[in-house]
Amino acid sequence: MRHCFFLVTMLAGVHAAEAPRGTPIRSLVSIEGVRDNQLLGYGLVVGLNGTGDKRQTIFSAQSLTNLLGRMGVSVAPSAILVRNTAAVLVTADLPPFAQPGERIDITVAAIGDASNLQGGLLVMTPLKAAGAQTYAVAQGSVITGGFVAGRGGNSQTVNHPTAGRVPGGAIVERSAPSVEPSGLIHLQLNRPDFTTAARIAAALNAKFQSAGAPARAENAGLVTVDTPAPWKGRTVEFIAALQDVLVEPARPARIILNERTGTVVFGGDVRISPVSILHGALSVNIETSWSVSQPAPLSQGKTAVTPQTTVAASPGKAQSVALKEGASVEELVRALLSIGTTPRDIIAILQSAKAAGALDADLEVI
Repeated sequence: MRHCFFLVTMLAGVHAAEAPRGTPIRSLVSIEGVRDNQLLGYGLVVGLNGTGDKRQTIFSAQSLTNLLGRMGVSVAPSAILVRNTAAVLVTADLPPFAQPGERIDITVAAIGDASNLQGGLLVMTPLKAAGAQTYAVAQGSVITGGFVAGRGGNSQTVNHPTAGRVPGGAIVERSAPSVEPSGLIHLQLNRPDFTTAARIAAALNAKFQSAGAPARAENAGLVTVDTPAPWKGRTVEFIAALQDVLVEPARPARIILNERTGTVVFGGDVRISPVSILHGALSVNIETSWSVSQPAPLSQGKTAVTPQTTVAASPGKAQSVALKEGASVEELVRALLSIGTTPRDIIAILQSAKAAGALDADLEVI
């Protein structure tokens, strides 16, 4: 099996030093109370071409009966056999400060034994939050990212035809339960870190130094900001101004290893101590041949087949890589690639270097 390994290096442009360094605060924090809310609903998709729920899915027939009952059609669930209807769960994310009349995207997924939702129509479905209140109503044509072609044993399925989306398929009926920012604003760090929290507070105090020191880091994940007097009554404008402040976040030395795909992700500032690495390969070849023993004519013997197994092991030549003090993991990987090391061997070498105390970084295996 051929192994492929890609080493990607992000290089700064010629004018990178002239551009302001840092990340906008809006990318590092979220404002307390300003968050999405998850919605959930149960509905029916109709208009399927015989790919809906079968008789074994009882609740879809009961749901269709209830729907028809609200329209004045009385029918027993056991008296109908409809193959173009499927019971589905509908999910959506209600954005903060969403107003009635806005449209949001929804996701539809079959929960019965329907085989395909392609071409189906989701009928009116209430979407509720955790408090059992209806915040949106969904309806529309389902778009699936897959399809099923053929019948019986001669068929081909592409992607996942039992789940789909309806872009703009839900209309907001109730305002989102968002908390309006007041005079005291709480900034929640996306990645809690004491250094980053302290830098955010220092950057905001330098930006709004005329108001004293309005920002303070409460802990690794929270920074509180008092709205300065000149911005009183203009909280929205103040939040927009503080979100554009640039901060250089603390980036911990971390290496991500994915042994299933042979992927190694690391930062350019990850250093490795002076270390020597020996890497060798052992090739094992096992061959089995079958020997047939035929008895003499007119004898009482029987034909016997016996396996002949041969095992040969040939150790490969060890390769040596030496790195100087202050070398980075990027230089280590380049050196290992130069001697023909596979991605999975690189992962094993990095783990061994960490165990030897030569790698000052956290290894995270996913």
